[in-house]
Amino acid sequence: MNIQQLEYLIAVDKYKHFGNAAKSCFITQPTLSAMIQKFEDELDVKIFDRTTHPIRTTDAGIEIIKQATLIIDNVMELRNKADQLNNILGGKLNLGIIPTVSGCLIPTEIFEFISNNEKIELNVKEMTTESIIKALKSGELDAGIISTPYNEAEEFSKTFIFNEELMVYSSGENKTKKESFILPEEIDIDKVWLLEEGNCLRNQFEKICHLKENSAKPKNLEFLASNISTLIHMVDKMGGITILPELAVDQLSETQRNNVSHFVKPFPFREISIIYYKPTYKQKIIDELVNSIQKSLKFKLNYYKAPKDFVAIQASVN
Repeated sequence: MNIQQLEYLIAVDKYKHFGNAAKSCFITQPTLSAMIQKFEDELDVKIFDRTTHPIRTTDAGIEIIKQATLIIDNVMELRNKADQLNNILGGKLNLGIIPTVSGCLIPTEIFEFISNNEKIELNVKEMTTESIIKALKSGELDAGIISTPYNEAEEFSKTFIFNEELMVYSSGENKTKKESFILPEEIDIDKVWLLEEGNCLRNQFEKICHLKENSAKPKNLEFLASNISTLIHMVDKMGGITILPELAVDQLSETQRNNVSHFVKPFPFREISIIYYKPTYKQKIIDELVNSIQKSLKFKLNYYKAPKDFVAIQASVN
């Protein structure tokens, strides 16, 4: 019996498929099957019912998997403790990030963090808030970066990362006004492009302006955008307006930046945090990641120049 076998058991229980479990463990299916069979023979316990599709974990197997998970967690905690004693920041962190944040953080702050911490293996997935919460509950993720407060995330521990201004992006004849500051009520709600339902940034824009879907699009076009760049492209090509988080402005061309406007005071902003279950043996990595991002963004974001000029927009409400 060894640690690898326990990891293989957990993978098969998760995917309910030997082939997919083998891929996730980066080994061949015959090798994984043989290792699990050897484990079952050694304990004289049938862990998986291979006659069903998908594969079913037996009642005895469920108890074995629970114990295997505890053992793996303890081993990882032991390795983390050794790193701390050696003053080394290392380990693996499975991290989910919402799409409206990932494109701004990954190429900059997160890339810098892993470049400065070569002992850390960061596995990052772009996911919706709902998917992040499900993945945290299933153990697929260790932590998730989302817009907070978010009611469905109340069971998790939360560490604040930064506050980001919400702005308006418009183009050509559909610009809201020539001045740089606009009132929410001045926005033509029939010319707004929004992200798909369930996206927290969409919900926040709706709360600011009491918006509805864009009626300027062709009647025979059913369009659901899942990312900000697509919305910007739609505004540039078809006109209208959309909401834009402040960090996304850095990714715009010089011409596009001229299409960005502020709301009037108090400026709306959203809160970005990292959520996770506590206690966690990966707390040190999470804390250092947060500190690194905060240090980088402290002098970049408008909120920190005059916090009293801003008002928070929640991601969700009861």
